[in-house]
Amino acid sequence: MDAHKQGADALFILLGAIMVLAMHAGFAFLELGTVRRKNQVNALVKILVDFCVSTVAYFVVGYGVAYGASFMVGAEFLAGNNGYELVKFFFLLTFAAAIPAIISGGIAERAKFWPQLIATAVIVGFVYPFFEGVAWNQHFGFQAWLKALTGDEFHDFAGSVVVHAVGGWIALPAVLLLGARSNRYRKDGAISAHPPSSIPFLALGAWILIVGWFGFNVMSAQTLDKISGLVAVNSLMAMVGGTLVALVAGKNDPGFVHNGPLAGLVAVCAGSDLMHPMGALVVGAVAGGIFVWMFTLTQNKWRIDDVLGVWPLHGLCGTWGGIAAGVFGAQALGGMGGVNITAQLVGTALGVVWALVGGFTVYGVLKLTLGLRLSQEEEFEGADLTIHKITATPDREASW
Repeated sequence: MDAHKQGADALFILLGAIMVLAMHAGFAFLELGTVRRKNQVNALVKILVDFCVSTVAYFVVGYGVAYGASFMVGAEFLAGNNGYELVKFFFLLTFAAAIPAIISGGIAERAKFWPQLIATAVIVGFVYPFFEGVAWNQHFGFQAWLKALTGDEFHDFAGSVVVHAVGGWIALPAVLLLGARSNRYRKDGAISAHPPSSIPFLALGAWILIVGWFGFNVMSAQTLDKISGLVAVNSLMAMVGGTLVALVAGKNDPGFVHNGPLAGLVAVCAGSDLMHPMGALVVGAVAGGIFVWMFTLTQNKWRIDDVLGVWPLHGLCGTWGGIAAGVFGAQALGGMGGVNITAQLVGTALGVVWALVGGFTVYGVLKLTLGLRLSQEEEFEGADLTIHKITATPDREASW
Protein backbone atom coordinates (compact mmCIF):
# COMPACT_ATOMS: atom_id res chain seq x y z
CA MET A 1 0.00 0.00 0.00
CA ASP A 2 2.88 2.38 0.75
CA ALA A 3 4.31 1.76 -2.72
CA HIS A 4 0.94 2.52 -4.32
CA LYS A 5 0.60 5.71 -2.26
CA GLN A 6 4.09 6.85 -3.22
CA GLY A 7 3.37 6.22 -6.88
CA ALA A 8 -0.01 7.96 -6.70
CA ASP A 9 1.50 11.01 -4.95
CA ALA A 10 4.30 11.22 -7.51
CA LEU A 11 1.79 11.05 -10.37
CA PHE A 12 -0.49 13.59 -8.69
CA ILE A 13 2.18 16.23 -8.26
CA LEU A 14 3.66 15.46 -11.70
CA LEU A 15 0.29 16.22 -13.30
CA GLY A 16 0.19 19.46 -11.31
CA ALA A 17 3.67 20.36 -12.55
CA ILE A 18 2.61 19.75 -16.15
CA MET A 19 -0.51 21.89 -15.73
CA VAL A 20 1.49 24.78 -14.27
CA LEU A 21 4.16 24.33 -16.96
CA ALA A 22 1.37 24.86 -19.49
CA MET A 23 0.55 28.15 -17.75
CA HIS A 24 3.83 29.51 -19.08
CA ALA A 25 2.33 29.26 -22.56
CA GLY A 26 -0.45 31.41 -21.13
CA PHE A 27 2.06 34.00 -19.91
CA ALA A 28 3.64 33.99 -23.39
CA PHE A 29 0.42 34.48 -25.33
CA LEU A 30 -0.95 37.03 -22.88
CA GLU A 31 2.17 39.13 -23.42
CA LEU A 32 2.23 38.45 -27.17
CA GLY A 33 -1.34 39.68 -27.54
CA THR A 34 -0.77 42.78 -25.43
CA VAL A 35 2.48 44.14 -26.89
CA ARG A 36 2.81 45.77 -30.29
CA ARG A 37 3.40 43.53 -33.29
CA LYS A 38 7.09 44.41 -33.52
CA ASN A 39 7.69 42.82 -30.09
CA GLN A 40 5.71 39.58 -30.37
CA VAL A 41 8.63 37.25 -31.14
CA ASN A 42 10.55 38.68 -28.18
CA ALA A 43 7.61 37.92 -25.87
CA LEU A 44 7.58 34.26 -26.92
CA VAL A 45 11.34 33.80 -26.72
CA LYS A 46 11.65 35.51 -23.33
CA ILE A 47 9.13 33.27 -21.59
CA LEU A 48 10.68 30.06 -22.90
CA VAL A 49 14.30 31.02 -22.23
CA ASP A 50 13.43 32.51 -18.82
CA PHE A 51 11.88 29.16 -17.91
CA CYS A 52 15.00 27.29 -18.96
CA VAL A 53 17.31 29.60 -17.00
CA SER A 54 14.95 29.31 -14.02
CA THR A 55 15.16 25.51 -14.19
CA VAL A 56 18.95 25.48 -13.94
CA ALA A 57 19.06 28.17 -11.24
CA TYR A 58 16.37 26.51 -9.11
CA PHE A 59 17.81 22.99 -9.53
CA VAL A 60 21.37 23.97 -8.65
CA VAL A 61 20.75 26.70 -6.06
CA GLY A 62 17.17 27.84 -5.43
CA TYR A 63 15.56 24.60 -4.23
CA GLY A 64 18.39 24.17 -1.76
CA VAL A 65 17.96 27.73 -0.48
CA ALA A 66 14.24 27.13 0.12
CA TYR A 67 14.24 23.52 1.34
CA GLY A 68 17.83 22.64 2.23
CA ALA A 69 17.96 19.75 -0.26
CA SER A 70 20.63 19.09 -2.88
CA PHE A 71 20.28 17.03 -6.03
CA MET A 72 24.04 16.56 -6.40
CA VAL A 73 23.80 12.90 -5.38
CA GLY A 74 23.45 9.63 -7.28
CA ALA A 75 20.45 9.00 -9.49
CA GLU A 76 19.64 5.85 -7.49
CA PHE A 77 19.08 7.98 -4.39
CA LEU A 78 17.03 10.54 -6.34
CA ALA A 79 14.77 7.78 -7.68
CA GLY A 80 13.73 6.76 -4.16
CA ASN A 81 10.02 6.93 -3.31
CA ASN A 82 9.21 6.91 -7.02
CA GLY A 83 11.28 10.07 -7.46
CA TYR A 84 8.75 12.09 -5.45
CA GLU A 85 11.34 14.68 -4.38
CA LEU A 86 12.25 15.25 -8.03
CA VAL A 87 8.68 15.79 -9.19
CA LYS A 88 8.10 18.02 -6.16
CA PHE A 89 11.06 20.07 -7.40
CA PHE A 90 9.47 20.16 -10.88
CA PHE A 91 6.17 21.37 -9.43
CA LEU A 92 7.74 24.06 -7.25
CA LEU A 93 10.03 25.09 -10.12
CA THR A 94 6.98 26.04 -12.17
CA PHE A 95 6.00 28.39 -9.34
CA ALA A 96 9.50 29.88 -9.15
CA ALA A 97 9.67 30.36 -12.92
CA ALA A 98 6.42 32.33 -12.77
CA ILE A 99 8.36 35.20 -11.17
CA PRO A 100 10.40 36.15 -14.29
CA ALA A 101 7.32 35.45 -16.45
CA ILE A 102 5.42 38.01 -14.38
CA ILE A 103 8.27 40.54 -14.59
CA SER A 104 8.54 40.03 -18.34
CA GLY A 105 5.10 41.54 -18.90
CA GLY A 106 5.95 44.70 -17.00
CA ILE A 107 9.24 45.43 -18.77
CA ALA A 108 8.09 44.42 -22.25
CA GLU A 109 9.04 46.28 -25.43
CA ARG A 110 12.15 48.11 -24.18
CA ALA A 111 14.25 45.77 -22.00
CA LYS A 112 17.56 44.25 -23.05
CA PHE A 113 17.51 40.47 -23.43
CA TRP A 114 20.68 39.22 -21.71
CA PRO A 115 20.54 41.41 -18.57
CA GLN A 116 17.02 40.12 -17.96
CA LEU A 117 18.30 36.52 -18.12
CA ILE A 118 20.92 37.39 -15.50
CA ALA A 119 18.18 38.92 -13.34
CA THR A 120 16.14 35.73 -13.78
CA ALA A 121 19.02 33.57 -12.53
CA VAL A 122 19.56 35.71 -9.43
CA ILE A 123 15.87 36.08 -8.61
CA VAL A 124 15.01 32.39 -9.04
CA GLY A 125 18.28 31.23 -7.49
CA PHE A 126 18.09 33.36 -4.35
CA VAL A 127 15.60 36.24 -4.01
CA TYR A 128 12.42 34.20 -4.47
CA PRO A 129 13.47 30.96 -2.70
CA PHE A 130 14.71 32.91 0.32
CA PHE A 131 11.17 34.09 1.08
CA GLU A 132 9.73 30.76 -0.09
CA GLY A 133 11.77 29.03 2.64
CA VAL A 134 10.59 31.53 5.25
CA ALA A 135 6.91 31.13 4.37
CA TRP A 136 6.75 27.46 3.42
CA ASN A 137 9.67 25.76 5.19
CA GLN A 138 9.93 27.37 8.65
CA HIS A 139 13.26 29.14 7.91
CA PHE A 140 14.71 31.55 10.47
CA GLY A 141 11.93 30.81 12.97
CA PHE A 142 9.67 33.46 11.45
CA GLN A 143 6.54 31.31 11.44
CA ALA A 144 7.15 30.08 15.00
CA TRP A 145 7.68 33.68 16.17
CA LEU A 146 4.52 34.82 14.38
CA LYS A 147 2.48 32.00 15.89
CA ALA A 148 3.73 32.86 19.38
CA LEU A 149 2.87 36.52 18.76
CA THR A 150 -0.52 36.21 17.08
CA GLY A 151 -1.69 32.65 17.70
CA ASP A 152 -1.39 31.57 14.04
CA GLU A 153 1.26 31.21 11.36
CA PHE A 154 1.21 33.18 8.12
CA HIS A 155 -0.97 31.16 5.75
CA ASP A 156 -0.41 31.12 2.00
CA PHE A 157 -1.71 27.86 0.59
CA ALA A 158 -0.87 28.37 -3.09
CA GLY A 159 1.17 31.54 -3.31
CA SER A 160 -0.88 34.75 -3.44
CA VAL A 161 2.02 36.38 -1.61
CA VAL A 162 4.92 33.94 -2.01
CA VAL A 163 4.60 33.82 -5.81
CA HIS A 164 2.32 36.58 -7.10
CA ALA A 165 2.86 39.48 -4.71
CA VAL A 166 6.60 38.82 -4.66
CA GLY A 167 6.70 38.69 -8.46
CA GLY A 168 4.62 41.84 -8.86
CA TRP A 169 6.55 43.85 -6.28
CA ILE A 170 9.90 42.77 -7.81
CA ALA A 171 8.56 43.90 -11.18
CA LEU A 172 7.71 47.40 -9.92
CA PRO A 173 11.36 48.47 -9.36
CA ALA A 174 12.28 46.98 -12.75
CA VAL A 175 9.55 49.03 -14.45
CA LEU A 176 10.52 52.22 -12.60
CA LEU A 177 14.24 51.82 -13.31
CA LEU A 178 13.58 51.15 -17.01
CA GLY A 179 11.28 54.11 -17.48
CA ALA A 180 8.36 54.42 -19.86
CA ARG A 181 8.43 53.35 -23.50
CA SER A 182 9.49 56.05 -25.93
CA ASN A 183 6.71 58.55 -26.69
CA ARG A 184 4.32 56.82 -24.28
CA TYR A 185 4.03 60.00 -22.18
CA ARG A 186 4.72 63.18 -24.12
CA LYS A 187 6.11 66.42 -22.78
CA ASP A 188 2.88 68.25 -23.68
CA GLY A 189 1.00 65.95 -21.29
CA ALA A 190 -0.56 63.76 -23.95
CA ILE A 191 -0.56 59.97 -23.55
CA SER A 192 0.17 57.90 -26.64
CA ALA A 193 -2.01 54.78 -26.70
CA HIS A 194 -0.33 51.48 -27.47
CA PRO A 195 -3.34 49.17 -27.95
CA PRO A 196 -2.98 45.38 -27.81
CA SER A 197 -1.78 43.83 -31.06
CA SER A 198 -4.07 40.80 -30.86
CA ILE A 199 -7.10 40.40 -28.63
CA PRO A 200 -7.50 36.73 -29.71
CA PHE A 201 -3.95 35.89 -28.58
CA LEU A 202 -4.45 37.88 -25.37
CA ALA A 203 -7.64 35.90 -24.70
CA LEU A 204 -5.92 32.61 -25.53
CA GLY A 205 -3.19 33.40 -23.01
CA ALA A 206 -5.78 34.21 -20.35
CA TRP A 207 -7.68 30.97 -20.98
CA ILE A 208 -4.52 28.84 -20.80
CA LEU A 209 -3.65 30.49 -17.49
CA ILE A 210 -7.18 29.97 -16.13
CA VAL A 211 -7.18 26.24 -16.91
CA GLY A 212 -3.65 25.69 -15.61
CA TRP A 213 -4.47 27.58 -12.43
CA PHE A 214 -6.54 24.66 -11.17
CA GLY A 215 -3.31 22.65 -11.15
CA PHE A 216 -1.55 25.58 -9.50
CA ASN A 217 -4.07 25.71 -6.66
CA VAL A 218 -5.49 22.21 -6.25
CA MET A 219 -2.16 20.40 -6.63
CA SER A 220 -0.60 22.65 -3.98
CA ALA A 221 -1.88 19.96 -1.62
CA GLN A 222 1.21 18.04 -2.93
CA THR A 223 -0.15 14.62 -1.91
CA LEU A 224 -3.27 12.86 -3.13
CA ASP A 225 -4.78 12.31 0.32
CA LYS A 226 -4.83 16.10 0.93
CA ILE A 227 -6.66 17.04 -2.26
CA SER A 228 -9.68 19.29 -1.64
CA GLY A 229 -12.64 20.05 -3.84
CA LEU A 230 -13.05 23.21 -1.76
CA VAL A 231 -9.87 24.59 -3.34
CA ALA A 232 -11.19 23.87 -6.83
CA VAL A 233 -14.58 25.51 -6.30
CA ASN A 234 -13.09 28.48 -4.47
CA SER A 235 -10.73 29.02 -7.41
CA LEU A 236 -13.70 28.84 -9.78
CA MET A 237 -15.74 31.34 -7.75
CA ALA A 238 -12.87 33.82 -7.45
CA MET A 239 -12.26 33.59 -11.18
CA VAL A 240 -15.92 34.33 -11.86
CA GLY A 241 -16.02 37.23 -9.38
CA GLY A 242 -12.91 38.83 -10.89
CA THR A 243 -14.29 38.52 -14.42
CA LEU A 244 -17.70 40.03 -13.71
CA VAL A 245 -16.38 43.02 -11.79
CA ALA A 246 -13.67 43.68 -14.42
CA LEU A 247 -16.39 43.55 -17.10
CA VAL A 248 -18.42 46.25 -15.36
CA ALA A 249 -15.59 48.39 -13.98
CA GLY A 250 -13.65 48.09 -17.24
CA LYS A 251 -16.69 49.10 -19.33
CA ASN A 252 -16.60 45.97 -21.53
CA ASP A 253 -12.92 46.43 -22.44
CA PRO A 254 -11.71 42.95 -23.54
CA GLY A 255 -8.28 43.50 -22.01
CA PHE A 256 -9.84 44.06 -18.60
CA VAL A 257 -12.34 41.23 -19.08
CA HIS A 258 -9.57 38.69 -19.74
CA ASN A 259 -7.33 39.93 -16.94
CA GLY A 260 -10.21 40.00 -14.45
CA PRO A 261 -10.26 36.21 -13.94
CA LEU A 262 -6.50 36.24 -13.44
CA ALA A 263 -6.84 38.92 -10.76
CA GLY A 264 -9.42 36.80 -8.95
CA LEU A 265 -7.27 33.68 -9.17
CA VAL A 266 -4.19 35.53 -7.91
CA ALA A 267 -6.11 36.74 -4.87
CA VAL A 268 -7.70 33.41 -3.92
CA CYS A 269 -4.49 31.37 -3.91
CA ALA A 270 -3.59 32.13 -0.28
CA GLY A 271 -6.90 31.17 1.31
CA SER A 272 -8.40 28.82 -1.28
CA ASP A 273 -8.22 25.92 1.19
CA LEU A 274 -9.97 27.88 3.96
CA MET A 275 -12.69 30.12 2.53
CA HIS A 276 -16.36 29.47 1.89
CA PRO A 277 -17.10 29.68 -1.87
CA MET A 278 -19.13 32.87 -1.36
CA GLY A 279 -16.15 34.39 0.42
CA ALA A 280 -13.96 33.40 -2.53
CA LEU A 281 -16.44 35.08 -4.87
CA VAL A 282 -16.11 38.33 -2.91
CA VAL A 283 -12.30 38.06 -2.78
CA GLY A 284 -12.17 37.59 -6.55
CA ALA A 285 -14.61 40.43 -7.16
CA VAL A 286 -12.55 42.86 -5.09
CA ALA A 287 -9.42 41.76 -6.94
CA GLY A 288 -11.09 42.42 -10.31
CA GLY A 289 -11.88 45.94 -9.17
CA ILE A 290 -8.36 46.47 -7.80
CA PHE A 291 -6.86 45.52 -11.14
CA VAL A 292 -9.06 47.76 -13.28
CA TRP A 293 -8.84 50.81 -11.03
CA MET A 294 -5.15 50.53 -10.24
CA PHE A 295 -4.13 49.73 -13.82
CA THR A 296 -5.96 52.85 -14.97
CA LEU A 297 -4.45 54.94 -12.17
CA THR A 298 -0.86 53.77 -12.71
CA GLN A 299 -1.00 54.15 -16.49
CA ASN A 300 -2.90 57.43 -16.79
CA LYS A 301 -2.28 59.36 -13.57
CA TRP A 302 1.00 58.10 -12.13
CA ARG A 303 2.41 57.42 -15.62
CA ILE A 304 4.06 54.14 -14.67
CA ASP A 305 4.45 52.24 -17.94
CA ASP A 306 3.79 48.72 -16.65
CA VAL A 307 2.85 47.20 -20.01
CA LEU A 308 0.72 44.26 -18.84
CA GLY A 309 -0.18 45.79 -15.48
CA VAL A 310 1.74 43.14 -13.56
CA TRP A 311 2.11 45.27 -10.43
CA PRO A 312 -1.67 45.81 -10.07
CA LEU A 313 -2.48 42.25 -11.19
CA HIS A 314 0.09 40.23 -9.27
CA GLY A 315 1.57 42.68 -6.78
CA LEU A 316 -1.57 44.36 -5.47
CA CYS A 317 -4.05 41.52 -6.00
CA GLY A 318 -1.56 39.10 -4.44
CA THR A 319 -1.20 41.43 -1.47
CA TRP A 320 -4.98 41.62 -1.17
CA GLY A 321 -5.15 37.82 -1.32
CA GLY A 322 -2.70 37.42 1.55
CA ILE A 323 -4.75 39.78 3.71
CA ALA A 324 -8.11 38.38 2.54
CA ALA A 325 -7.12 34.88 3.71
CA GLY A 326 -7.09 36.26 7.26
CA VAL A 327 -10.55 37.78 6.82
CA PHE A 328 -12.54 35.26 4.78
CA GLY A 329 -10.70 32.25 6.17
CA ALA A 330 -12.10 33.03 9.63
CA GLN A 331 -14.92 30.86 10.95
CA ALA A 332 -17.04 33.97 11.57
CA LEU A 333 -17.31 34.39 7.78
CA GLY A 334 -17.83 30.72 7.01
CA GLY A 335 -14.16 29.79 6.68
CA MET A 336 -12.20 26.91 8.17
CA GLY A 337 -10.40 29.05 10.76
CA GLY A 338 -6.83 28.65 11.96
CA VAL A 339 -5.78 32.00 10.52
CA ASN A 340 -5.94 35.62 11.67
CA ILE A 341 -5.63 39.03 10.11
CA THR A 342 -2.59 40.13 12.14
CA ALA A 343 -0.48 37.18 11.07
CA GLN A 344 -1.56 37.70 7.46
CA LEU A 345 -0.69 41.39 7.54
CA VAL A 346 2.77 40.73 9.00
CA GLY A 347 3.58 37.89 6.59
CA THR A 348 2.30 39.79 3.58
CA ALA A 349 4.25 42.92 4.54
CA LEU A 350 7.44 40.89 4.89
CA GLY A 351 6.96 39.47 1.39
CA VAL A 352 6.35 42.92 -0.10
CA VAL A 353 9.38 44.50 1.60
CA TRP A 354 11.66 41.62 0.63
CA ALA A 355 10.48 41.80 -3.00
CA LEU A 356 11.08 45.55 -3.19
CA VAL A 357 14.57 45.21 -1.70
CA GLY A 358 15.38 42.36 -4.06
CA GLY A 359 13.96 44.12 -7.10
CA PHE A 360 15.76 47.42 -6.54
CA THR A 361 19.02 45.61 -5.75
CA VAL A 362 19.04 43.24 -8.74
CA TYR A 363 17.82 45.69 -11.35
CA GLY A 364 19.70 48.63 -9.85
CA VAL A 365 23.02 46.79 -10.11
CA LEU A 366 22.25 45.66 -13.65
CA LYS A 367 21.32 49.19 -14.69
CA LEU A 368 24.63 50.52 -13.35
CA THR A 369 26.72 47.76 -14.96
CA LEU A 370 25.20 46.30 -18.11
CA GLY A 371 22.27 48.62 -18.64
CA LEU A 372 18.64 47.53 -18.76
CA ARG A 373 17.21 49.28 -21.76
CA LEU A 374 17.41 49.08 -25.52
CA SER A 375 18.57 52.21 -27.30
CA GLN A 376 15.93 54.56 -28.67
CA GLU A 377 16.66 53.35 -32.20
CA GLU A 378 16.45 49.68 -31.17
CA GLU A 379 13.19 50.28 -29.35
CA PHE A 380 11.73 52.07 -32.37
CA GLU A 381 12.78 49.18 -34.62
CA GLY A 382 11.27 46.70 -32.19
CA ALA A 383 12.76 43.97 -30.02
CA ASP A 384 11.96 41.33 -32.65
CA LEU A 385 14.29 42.69 -35.31
CA THR A 386 16.78 44.18 -32.85
CA ILE A 387 17.31 41.03 -30.78
CA HIS A 388 16.01 38.11 -32.85
CA LYS A 389 16.46 39.42 -36.41
CA ILE A 390 12.98 38.41 -37.51
CA THR A 391 9.40 39.56 -36.96
CA ALA A 392 6.30 37.54 -36.12
CA THR A 393 4.89 38.08 -39.61
CA PRO A 394 7.95 38.87 -41.76
CA ASP A 395 7.14 41.27 -44.55
CA ARG A 396 10.75 41.80 -45.49
CA GLU A 397 14.07 39.98 -45.41
CA ALA A 398 15.44 39.15 -41.98
CA SER A 399 18.31 41.49 -41.13
CA TRP A 400 21.48 39.67 -40.08
